[in-house]
Amino acid sequence: MPRGNQNKKCNVMGKTIIISNRLPVKIEHNKNTLIYKSSEGGLATGLNSVFKRGDNLWIGWPGLAIEKAKESEVHSKLMEQHMKPVFLSNEEIEDFYEGFSNETLWPNFHYFNQYTVYKEENWLAYQRVNQKFAEIVAEELEDDDTVWIHDYQLLLLPQMIRIISPNSTIGFFLHIPFPSYESFRRLPWRRELLNGMLGSDFLGFHTYDDMRHFLSSVNRLAGLGNSNGTIKVQNRLIKADALPMGIDYEKYADSAQDRNTLAKEARYRESIGNVRLILSIDRLDYSKGIPQRLRAFELFLGKYPAFKEKVSLLMVVVPSRYSVSKYKQLKEEIDLLVGRINGQFSKLNWTPIHYFYRSFPLPALSAFYRISDVALVSPMRDGMNLVCKEYVASRLDRKGVLILSEMAGASKELSDAIIVNPHDVHQLVEAIYKALTLPVKLQIKSMTSMQKSLKRYNIHAWVKLFMDELENVKIEQSHLKTKLLDHQLSDEITYTYKQSEERLIFLDYDGTLVGFNENPNDSKPDHELKEILTLLTKNKKNHIVIISGRDRQSLEKWMKPFSLDIVAEHGVWIKRMGKPFKTFIKINSNWKKEIMSLLERYVNRTPGSFVEEKDHSLVWHYRKVETGLGEVRTRELTSHLKYMTANENLQVLEGDMIVEIKNSEINKGKAVQKLMKIYPKADFLLAFGDDFTDEDTFKALPEDSFTIKVGISASEAKFSVNSYREVRKLLSKITKN
Repeated sequence: MPRGNQNKKCNVMGKTIIISNRLPVKIEHNKNTLIYKSSEGGLATGLNSVFKRGDNLWIGWPGLAIEKAKESEVHSKLMEQHMKPVFLSNEEIEDFYEGFSNETLWPNFHYFNQYTVYKEENWLAYQRVNQKFAEIVAEELEDDDTVWIHDYQLLLLPQMIRIISPNSTIGFFLHIPFPSYESFRRLPWRRELLNGMLGSDFLGFHTYDDMRHFLSSVNRLAGLGNSNGTIKVQNRLIKADALPMGIDYEKYADSAQDRNTLAKEARYRESIGNVRLILSIDRLDYSKGIPQRLRAFELFLGKYPAFKEKVSLLMVVVPSRYSVSKYKQLKEEIDLLVGRINGQFSKLNWTPIHYFYRSFPLPALSAFYRISDVALVSPMRDGMNLVCKEYVASRLDRKGVLILSEMAGASKELSDAIIVNPHDVHQLVEAIYKALTLPVKLQIKSMTSMQKSLKRYNIHAWVKLFMDELENVKIEQSHLKTKLLDHQLSDEITYTYKQSEERLIFLDYDGTLVGFNENPNDSKPDHELKEILTLLTKNKKNHIVIISGRDRQSLEKWMKPFSLDIVAEHGVWIKRMGKPFKTFIKINSNWKKEIMSLLERYVNRTPGSFVEEKDHSLVWHYRKVETGLGEVRTRELTSHLKYMTANENLQVLEGDMIVEIKNSEINKGKAVQKLMKIYPKADFLLAFGDDFTDEDTFKALPEDSFTIKVGISASEAKFSVNSYREVRKLLSKITKN
């Protein structure tokens, strides 16, 4: 089992492992022989530049069930081409691929929830197959490798690989839309799917909307917020971003002027005659809006009869999943519509719709792109849609018009197209009319602009940008990450503790000794913590200091049974053992009245929030507020507060579901320095803390101290742990014997 390098900063020397459901090769049966054919898909084309370099590898399913006797032959043949197969049985193909991937995730992610199938056996198959992929990856994965996982069939895989190799560099790209929270939440396995994706270091989506929907679901379902697309998960930083996928622009531009393409164009033009063409190319799928497109064309011919016998629709539908009842019904609906429209409008010398239910090789497609005056791309929902980009790249004379659905990811880039709402059939009709009557000068202007964009953001730029972003995340992780406290470091701290003569230990409270609660008053010490504090304070060599932002009344009440010192409200108050609280700095709290008035207004606007008043600070709590609303109000409030306090000696601090306002003079570090003077002989110093206010504690301590941060973030602490449970575990360890 591979194990990553603990101090690895970013991938430099290792290979890249690309993982997708399908390999970039098609295997077909020809009697008793297996035929290997290269795939023409955009992903295969774009990633050629990555996986064919050096010892890079592509892992995936070869496209059909391979009998056991031939698995070894297929494995050897594919490995020669830097591909490693994951063999699936017919049952796995049915339950994992046809079932969960395409009957559960596909309709849910495309907002066709009426078609979503919820079957536990399909979910179990999805888990098993993702695990099978993970085990195949583990056979090849080495310390410095980069893993790039693709698409909705493998949403669980990032976390599965993370478990196998915790320090791996893992990227994930989703090629279909990520649905809104309202759609995604319907899935019974939503949290498992999100956690699977969060095993990645970097997640790419086609559009900002997809990224936004993902982050919203992460926030609402996993309870994790984000800052500009950056998420913190336990001890790891993860980033999500929108990176629209491009095409191999030169490939389509070159194909459009290839001799074979030009010959096909001449033959097609001769067969079709002197009519203008509207092109429609899609895979058979309900998300593509093919029936709606046909009805719009039918209405167009009725509304604008002058175009009869002058324009035809060239419709290519690529077969897909015809054995599935919904797709079979869709095919029958399309056949009936084409038959009805042709039957209603056809003439001996004119066919309104030229309909092909099959796939075509690139030279034929390029000829279609060249011959068509208009491309009609109107999916009901599409992650990107590359057909529209291929059409634009093929228009060498820069003439032609693209009608593009606003529901396709490509619409965010190709804004010079005629953008339509595919649900508005009348808008589609008018778009067709506009496209057919658009002056050549305007055609050239919009096509030139779109071609310029596609050339710049081509498939190779997309690959490079993704890999660069993934590497940047790993570098950022290494900068932010303090060294995780492992068994060796834990043993070192314990040994040093045992050898010392006098110890000074600083313990933050909320988030460090206890978890967070919706009601701050519910965070009193439990039985386990009481035992730990009892053992720590009974040892005469120990000086224990609870140093917290909490109010002094609560801390005094909760810590009464223990012989220790208390620092309350971030350093305002200090209480020595057996003595009352004292403050060693003079603080003006006249500012509180005006700030309290503002906070109360936000409480009135934000159900579930409340204000906690301390002697010299105010805290706005929003842990009970509806997810999402709390974050919005916090941004508003902090912005308002920073404006109000710009000329005041006040600090506005954001913590875990809180916003706190306090005097700038208040500082835990100053209290730490005072206590070190009180205990000058201490030869062992240890401090724990979980938020920004504890950074002052870490900074104030000498270099040879043990400072430990709870959670991940940039920190002055030397080490980090994941949660308060690990703090308790270490404290229990050092107190034994």
